[in-house]
Amino acid sequence: MKPKLIIHGGFFSESLTNQEIKQAKQEALGEIARKSAEYLKTHSALKTVVYTVSLLEDCELFNAGLGSQIQSDGKIRLSASLMDGQTKKFSGVINVQNVQNPIQVAEKLLKCEDSVLSCDGALDFARNNGFPFFDPQTAQRREEYLKKLNGSRIGTVGCVALDAEGKLAVATSTGGKGFEIPCRVSDSATVAGNYANGVAAISCTGVGEDIVSAALAAKIVTRVTDGFTLKAAADKSFTELKEFDGFAGIIGITAAGEIYHCDSHPYMVWASFDEDLEVFD
Repeated sequence: MKPKLIIHGGFFSESLTNQEIKQAKQEALGEIARKSAEYLKTHSALKTVVYTVSLLEDCELFNAGLGSQIQSDGKIRLSASLMDGQTKKFSGVINVQNVQNPIQVAEKLLKCEDSVLSCDGALDFARNNGFPFFDPQTAQRREEYLKKLNGSRIGTVGCVALDAEGKLAVATSTGGKGFEIPCRVSDSATVAGNYANGVAAISCTGVGEDIVSAALAAKIVTRVTDGFTLKAAADKSFTELKEFDGFAGIIGITAAGEIYHCDSHPYMVWASFDEDLEVFD
């Protein structure tokens, strides 16, 4: 099996008018895709998606980890999840504060019976497992919050990987939508936004409430498992999303090597590695 990988950096409304910002994000995604593809050559899909999303969380161009959106009470709360397509195990953290890489906390939880934690419980778990204090706020985010601006970086980051052994894994991370009610739950740490089994894996971005209403990631993976191609499963699910004008984008890979991305609105920024082919949009 040829290893394959696809990543996304969410939707970027300012990319419509600011080509410099769009180019910077494309270049960052391209560099992360190259590093991750090289990493995938010698690591499992599971290890690779954690590695990749950690890189995305550490890049302040994206709304996850460093540079995440600030909620309406002035605090940053992060959510991330991980799913191993081989074991079908899902883990995640919801609204955890003051950690650098929430996806790495989710990785620790993958081995725990209680594998999805929120708020103080997630933070206590992180501290007990050696994750130090980290403030993800940037000066730009503070300025946006003080001006009550919203929507400059819509969405999440995510990675789907297929390794040389034919195993799939997916990871997704978000800093929220900005100025939301404190502790609002997004799709990113649920099976609606992040789902994998032995047949397919999907990571979503967009409006969390729409993605949850559509059960989008789990629905697409289920349809592929039932015999749909990845494209057909995604297209059918996005047709159903139109019924309530849902805003979403997805990236996905199947165990057979089919790789696909689509969105209901343009300018989801993504990058993929398919053998020696790199594609950026």
